[in-house]
Parts: sequence; structure tokens; C-alpha cells
Amino acid sequence: MNTKKILNYLAAAVLLLALIFPSCKTEKLPEKPNIVVLLVDDAGYADFGFNGSNDLKTPNIDKLASTGVVFTDAHVSASVCGPSRAGLITGRYQQRFGFECNPNGVEGVNLDETTIAAALKQAGYTTAAFGKWHLGAQPGYRPTERGFDYFWGFLAGGRSYFMNKNNDREGNPHAIIENTTHVTFEGYLTDRLGEKAVEFIGKNKDKPFFMYWAPNAVHTPMEATDEDLAKFEGHPRQKLAAMTWALDRAVGNIVDKLETEGLLDNTLIFFLSDNGGSPENTSINFPLKGFKGNKYEGGQRVAFFATWAAQIQKGGQYHGITSSLDIFATAADVAGVPEVDKLNLDGVSLLPFLRGEKTGDPHDALFWRKDKMAAARVRNYKMIRVENLPSVLYNLENDLGETKNLIPEEPDEFKTINAQLEEWEKGLIKPLWTEGQTWDTITWMIHQDLMNNRDVRVKNPGQLKKYRASH
Repeated sequence: MNTKKILNYLAAAVLLLALIFPSCKTEKLPEKPNIVVLLVDDAGYADFGFNGSNDLKTPNIDKLASTGVVFTDAHVSASVCGPSRAGLITGRYQQRFGFECNPNGVEGVNLDETTIAAALKQAGYTTAAFGKWHLGAQPGYRPTERGFDYFWGFLAGGRSYFMNKNNDREGNPHAIIENTTHVTFEGYLTDRLGEKAVEFIGKNKDKPFFMYWAPNAVHTPMEATDEDLAKFEGHPRQKLAAMTWALDRAVGNIVDKLETEGLLDNTLIFFLSDNGGSPENTSINFPLKGFKGNKYEGGQRVAFFATWAAQIQKGGQYHGITSSLDIFATAADVAGVPEVDKLNLDGVSLLPFLRGEKTGDPHDALFWRKDKMAAARVRNYKMIRVENLPSVLYNLENDLGETKNLIPEEPDEFKTINAQLEEWEKGLIKPLWTEGQTWDTITWMIHQDLMNNRDVRVKNPGQLKKYRASH
């Protein structure tokens, strides 16, 4: 048989096999993406270059944002640290399980709740958390007991950026622990947290991982290295600029490691703040009204973006109403978490919106409540309700600064949204703890001032004490 006939027979055989086994494919199936949440602390809405900052330098964060999609109407589920993190980590309104106010160190996320880490472990992910926990310091509530394979950070809501004899006593919830073992560190904590994340990536590069990186930057105390402070000498917000520079450096190191290991293209990364900027750290929330701790946009609308080069087009913006609650649902979607419907998540997967398969608002409405204060966002309308104060209604499309109360002009709209808020509240339980009379008073006074478009009289316990002494 000549060569030509042999080749013809071989070609026919290959064609026959293709017809018999049409589903056989030689290309490699897509791997599950790594998933990274970069959750910063008390950062101002306008304090990143990608969101309009001109004076704080964030080149690494801005570069990362340019590779993905920036959400322009993004919110967290609470305007203070602990409840916001509880919502993100469970994908559910934290008021459903009583975590409505900041914890005082004893309380934690209800043990019946499934965390994002526990869910992703079921999907085959290795999981790690770094930095601030603030979701329970007692046995049973700690990160390695809530789905994380590894933890390096602290359990409380804040601490010094340097080793500190008050923070770093063994057994203190502010002290650094590795898993459950007390450890020490050298230098500046934000840098160390970045290095620990880089180490984790290097050790787990061959399997899908989920990393929750939650530094205490840029939460008070206002502390930075001498080198970073010198870089911003004369800056009107010198300490915040230096702290933000260190934060940006750490993020850059994490991204560089992902890129070096060939993982960056197939890593889904979320970046956001846990709530709006705080007046205590000189952050700026412009053009939003309000700040950390209240129901105005400056308290709960945050700088937020997602990037995943393998699936998301770069350099875009998404204007639909989104929430930090969506991070869990999106991660579960891309990871293939089994029986996700049984988790009763309040968030929705953003993946169809990011891919252009869906348009519009991922949420028709969002709701907030913390003790005596509540709010609802429905379409372009925002309603705020505070015990013993007249409610207010704003149209954010026309009045992002929330200055004109529309209730006198649109009473029916107010009634409809208020009814939706009350309906949502039927699925909640009473807060299992509150923040105490002092902070209740401060928060109430802040809302009273903001609702009347006047300067805020008191923002912290020290100012409240002085106010009372002078009145």
C-alpha cells in the first residue's frame, strides 16, 4: 500500500473517531479562579486615585482598578466595621442574626451562619485571612474555626501599627496571632500583612485559594513609618497620606506576587473599604454627605472595584446598585459552591453583569439598620429614619449630597419606601447588643445635624463631654 493510501485511511479513521466521540476535547478545561478580597478599613470614598483623589498617592491600587470594573453606586451593609464585615463574610444582612452594632469583644457571628470561607472550602479552596477580624474573639468564633485554614492577624477591632506593650500581651485580642498562637512582628504592620499574604500565595500557588486580606489601614491610630512620613512632609494630611502609601505598597506586593506566579489573570479580586471614611483619620468622602457611623452616603457608599482578567473587560464602570453582600454570591458562583441556594444569601452574583450578560441594577432595593437608625435605597430614592426625629427622603440622581428632603413634595413615595423598609424588618431579629448610651447619643446628634443640613456638633465621646459642659 502506498503512502498516499495510508494517509487517506488514517484521515478516515480520525474522522470516524470524531463522529463516534464528538464530546471528546483536547483543550484544557478552565481552572477555578483564585479569589481575593482586599478589604481596607475606614478609607474615604475620595481617597484613592481611581475614585478621584488628587493628594493621596495610590498608584498600585489605581493600576489594579484600571484592569477591572469600578462600581460607582456600591455600598456596604453597615456604616461601622464589625457589622459591615459580618454582612460581607456571610453574604447576608447581619441584622438577620443580631450582629447589628459593633461588638465589644465578646460577641461574634452566629455559629449557625456559613461564612464565605467555609463555603469555598466545600468547593475545594484553601482559605486564609489576614489582618483585622472583629467578628468574634472567643473560642468557637475565631477565623480558623469559621472556615479559614490559616490566619495571621488580630481578633479585635483595632490596634497599633507597631509592636505595643498594651496591645501585644499574650491573650489580648489586639495581639497578633498565627492561627491561635501568639506571635510578635517587626516593623510596620501593614507591610507585614502584605508579606504574609505574599508567603501564602507562594505556598498555595498550585491549587485554588481564597484570601481575605483585611488590614487595619487606614483606621486610627494615625501611625506611619518615619520614611513614609518624610515622603509626605508638608502634606496637609501627612499621616493619612503616609499610611495610604504603605497600604498601596502592600497591595502592590500582593499583585506582583500573583503576576510573578502566573496567577493574576485567573484571580478574581475585589477591593473595597468596610465603610465610609472617618473624621478621626482625616479621610474625605466628597462628594458624599456624612461619614462613618451614619446613614448618609458618606457612611456606607464606598470605593469598590472587581478585576478578573480572564473574564472581565478592563477599564470599565458599572453604575447599577451593588453591595458588599454580593461578594459572597459572586465568589460562590465562580467557584461552584454546592447547594448555594440553601444559604439564603441576600447578595447576588455580579458575574452576569460584569460579563455584559445582564444590565441594570443587581438590586432593586438595599436596606440598613443599626439600633435606632435605619435607611432604605429604592431605585434613585433614599430614605433615612431615626427614632424621635422626622424622616427624610432624597433623590440621589438629582441630589447626591442629600440636602433636599422630598417628603413634603412626594409623600406617597415616602410611604411606599417606608413600607418596604418595614417589610424587610419583619425578617430581622432585635440586635443582640448595642454600642451603649454614649455612642447612641453621639450618633443621634450627628443624624439630627445632618438631617437639618448644619455643621455636626459632636463626633466622638470627648467632643460630647465638652458639648455637655458648655450647654
